[in-house]
Amino acid sequence: MKLYETLEKQLKNEPNFVSDNGILKKWVILNKAQNFDQDLIAMLLENQELKQKFFMDIEGTLVFNQNLFMDFLEQKNYLNDSYTQYRNKVGFAIGDKHLKQRNEISLVWPFKDCVLEGGQSREEQEREEIFFNEILAQDEITQLLEPKVLSKAKVFFEGGEKPFSSFKRDAEYNKKRGLPENTITDNLLIKGNNLMALHSLKREFFGKVKLIYIDPPFNTGKDEFNYNDRFNHSTWLTFMKNRLQAAKELLKEDGIMVVHVGNEEAAYIQVLLDEVFNRENYLNHITMSTNPPSGFKATSSKIFSTANHIFFYGKNLEHSELNKLHVPKGYDTAYKYYLINPEDDFSKWKYCNIIDEIARRLGYEDTKTLKKSVSKSELLKKTANFAHKNNNRVFRTAAVGGGARKKRKKTIEKSKENRGVVMQHPGEDVEGFYILNGEMIIFWSNTYKEIDGELLPGQSLTDVWTDIGFTGISSEGGVTLKNGKKPELLLKRILDLASEPGDIVLDYHLGSGTTAGVAMKMQRQFIGIEQLHYGKNDSLIRLKNVINGDKSGVSKYKDVNWKGGGSFTYFQLKKYNQHFIEEIEEAKDTKELLKIWEDMKAKSFMKYNVDIKKQEQHIEDFKALSLDDQKKHLCELLDKNQLYVNLSSLYDKDFLSSDTEKLVTQDFYQLKTK
Repeated sequence: MKLYETLEKQLKNEPNFVSDNGILKKWVILNKAQNFDQDLIAMLLENQELKQKFFMDIEGTLVFNQNLFMDFLEQKNYLNDSYTQYRNKVGFAIGDKHLKQRNEISLVWPFKDCVLEGGQSREEQEREEIFFNEILAQDEITQLLEPKVLSKAKVFFEGGEKPFSSFKRDAEYNKKRGLPENTITDNLLIKGNNLMALHSLKREFFGKVKLIYIDPPFNTGKDEFNYNDRFNHSTWLTFMKNRLQAAKELLKEDGIMVVHVGNEEAAYIQVLLDEVFNRENYLNHITMSTNPPSGFKATSSKIFSTANHIFFYGKNLEHSELNKLHVPKGYDTAYKYYLINPEDDFSKWKYCNIIDEIARRLGYEDTKTLKKSVSKSELLKKTANFAHKNNNRVFRTAAVGGGARKKRKKTIEKSKENRGVVMQHPGEDVEGFYILNGEMIIFWSNTYKEIDGELLPGQSLTDVWTDIGFTGISSEGGVTLKNGKKPELLLKRILDLASEPGDIVLDYHLGSGTTAGVAMKMQRQFIGIEQLHYGKNDSLIRLKNVINGDKSGVSKYKDVNWKGGGSFTYFQLKKYNQHFIEEIEEAKDTKELLKIWEDMKAKSFMKYNVDIKKQEQHIEDFKALSLDDQKKHLCELLDKNQLYVNLSSLYDKDFLSSDTEKLVTQDFYQLKTK
């Protein structure tokens, strides 16, 4: 028997590998092989001929020859002649896999196989970043992504702050929310590079975070993503990919990733998310409007853009799902009838037009007089208010559909003959199913849902959001951020959709702190990461306002009802070269700077192109500079990509970790004290 016939016969023993017409689903088998599926490998091992062909014996251990198996299955005629092999290998490829082998669409760009620190230490500062290739610079990447030493820890609570003593690990609370008993239960605010911070979080929060929401730089050319060169787009994608891959590891199996972007990168981020999270874990793409077109912006030659895009992906779609939400809706004029006498005996019910009842209550002679006396808009407002107050007596009728119509056919026909009389099908097993004039009665109260803690007429949330305004939010949280600040109501909706009280919520592009502030108000544990400093509009200021009883934003909603309280722990990733920068800035004269220079030569990380010998040769030229220029020059020599101290250097005397830094770092990573 030919090898292919042997393989085909063996694979057809698995029903999932065979189509309805008896043909092997080659793409399914290839996908299984690509992922080293255990069941597929076991099937191949059952047959001695297949075992000899597709497995290698390496010192007594059988190793699946994945490439040989996939190449064999890919041959159109399943022959070994060179022409057939060549013909089937001509085509588009990503790495060593051809597109028809990969069964996916992939986004490819320069630097995709690189790690970018993305150090934006100052909002206005552009940097010459290093792109570390994942293969060629593995040692550098390992060092770059090693957990970092923690520094400057403080605990903020209602009315004040105190030095850090230890992290809280509430065993009973963790049991209730299904997390290991020794999980940190503090809210955390972290200052530092978000890529480094994400990798530092993995030891403590791997697989524990329920929701990650990010509002990254939109890459408009005018935001804080200051890479305005020919590879700007590629740089942004590399920047995002590195962080998304790290973030995915922090999510629980039922965790959800939410990414909020503008038009500039929306199409690309969705393909990237497909690749990182797998396309089958896609949940939703929300399009939402921000501000209405106005002023000079609306006179652009382009169509004015008000759209933002929010993508929802699950960690594992078998477990990840969004909660069902409703949004308020206005009065529906189809609900035009009013039940006059809501007696227990429905056959005695009397009803009238809702406008007639309003006219009567307001003392008008008739409906025509009412309509002449008030404007259409005022009348609609009065009608809507009346319907809201009397929602259990205001109703409409609608055709009975589907199986219900067939079941109640005789009652429907009888109702048509007895117009004006409310009926019910004999033996009705659906509570409140009444028929009038051949149609079912639907009360306005049936549309009422609990929305933000209030019972309101509502409709199911869709994937187009136009009801959350971006105007008038400048004072929320007591901080102002001109570009990119998001409404608290938006974050409330996302948290309602994708999390429950007690869940851990992470935002590693925290900005002015909206996500963390809303999470605290909604009884979630938050982790916020931010590198940029916003002065009086910083997330630290906002969160202090929250614990002190901030009344803005979602605080007023009944299901939030925020009164203040709680606490959070603040710390930074310990910087190394920053130590030298601070010394340089504080130096009073050239003599002090020269001492710092000697220390830098021995201990600092300098840029790769700094020639120390040449610096020494021109030291007199350095002395001739002004003090300010001397400081700028020394700062320029320092490598901005080597700012942080690795955990492995916690006890290294050269890195000057204080007792407090050792305390918070040992506690966070649960290390044995030395």
